[in-house]
Amino acid sequence: MGIAQEGQVEFRSVPTGVAQELARVVNGPVLSPGDEGFAAECAGFNLVTAHRPALVVVAEGAADVRAAVRTAGAHGLPVTVQSTGHGICAPADGGLLISVRRMNGVAVDPVARLARVEAGTPWHKVIRSAAAHGLAPLNGSSHLVGAVGYTLGGGLGLMARRYGYAADHVTRLEVVTADGELRMVTQDQNAALFWALRGGKANFGVVTAMEFELVPVTRLYGGGLFYDGEDTSDVLHTWRAWSRDLPDEMTSSVALLRLPDLPAVPALLRGRLVVHVRIAYLGSTADGEQLIRPLRSVALPVLDTVADMPYTAVQEIHQDPTHPLPYHERSIVLRELDHQAVTRLLALAGPGSGCGELMVELRQLGGALARPAAVPNAVGNRDGAFTLATLTPAVPFGPADGVPGSEVLDGMAPWGTGRRYLNFLGGPATTDPEYVRACYDAETYRRLADIKAVHDPQNLFRFNHNILPSEGLSQ
Repeated sequence: MGIAQEGQVEFRSVPTGVAQELARVVNGPVLSPGDEGFAAECAGFNLVTAHRPALVVVAEGAADVRAAVRTAGAHGLPVTVQSTGHGICAPADGGLLISVRRMNGVAVDPVARLARVEAGTPWHKVIRSAAAHGLAPLNGSSHLVGAVGYTLGGGLGLMARRYGYAADHVTRLEVVTADGELRMVTQDQNAALFWALRGGKANFGVVTAMEFELVPVTRLYGGGLFYDGEDTSDVLHTWRAWSRDLPDEMTSSVALLRLPDLPAVPALLRGRLVVHVRIAYLGSTADGEQLIRPLRSVALPVLDTVADMPYTAVQEIHQDPTHPLPYHERSIVLRELDHQAVTRLLALAGPGSGCGELMVELRQLGGALARPAAVPNAVGNRDGAFTLATLTPAVPFGPADGVPGSEVLDGMAPWGTGRRYLNFLGGPATTDPEYVRACYDAETYRRLADIKAVHDPQNLFRFNHNILPSEGLSQ
């Protein structure tokens, strides 16, 4: 059926007998529209769009994934994989959705400080398993996000300035490529694919298992400082100046929150502008208290949760939503954040701006994030100083057309590097080729396209931030 073009939405009828063929070769359920459980397997955390696949395979292991991909390839049926659905972008309309939620095993080797997780494993299972051995993974702000998808997109976590991107710490991947083969992928085995998967995300196959390094962390000094919207200017300018000379042990961010007046939202945050400074410090409590004193003194926080905490409680730092909601997510990378940049951001998103974003967030980069990975990968933006991301409400909270706003990011473009961060792109609008190419420098993108041509020449895996295979290199 050929290669799908960028931005193309597909609706197709499934050849007769494919569902029955799949049912013979996989152990998990094979579901068609209208079957019990079909809608639940299609559902994800971000409700901005919905998968409408022709078929769903509920995989119970790597053998199911192999059989599903092989069958799909034989019938020209495009494939997507879903774990938690936090990072949904292109809906799998008319294709085959492989749900990997049942594949959620975790194994920890405390001597080697390694963890092996299956495709559908959420971070909270890894955090808990590692903590039993005095170790921690390089997870992100939400403990509900899937470990594999997060890591393959880079992985900008709570200890990122100290340890770098999560993708930098991957040691082994097990991936089913478009030919239905299960490949062991390391720096020594299938090295080009190993490079591409760590940063190129879902373009090259279905990762069924991932092995990665853990770090010896059991606690940190962390939490949030919440300020009233009227203090936005003082807080942002102070945070900018404060962040210039921080040790790598400090990873921080700041968000302007305008959350809806709904029961699921904490009363403190409902229907108002709140500034949320997030702190994750790996030093002592005493040093942490001294370090954040300028932030605590700039204005009186309406809530201060910063304290010593076990690593198992790190989801309390950002307090990300735990219930599904519809939102568009977009981002750019900033090369700097000077006084003029903060002033401009205040005009775009501060009090009185008319900004309608659920969240406008700055995360500080630098430290280990600026250093190359020990084993090179496709993750970029190592020259960036900050990420700037927006969450735009989609229906029912936002405009009926659900189109993401661009005023904040476009207005901050003069301070940008011209790049975007892949994991902070969500919703159908971000599948535009401009968004995908902007996540990489030109040479990295060209190399990714070449590797795509080798391992997925027919672009079977295209319901994603798609990288088209290079012409003339397909086998």
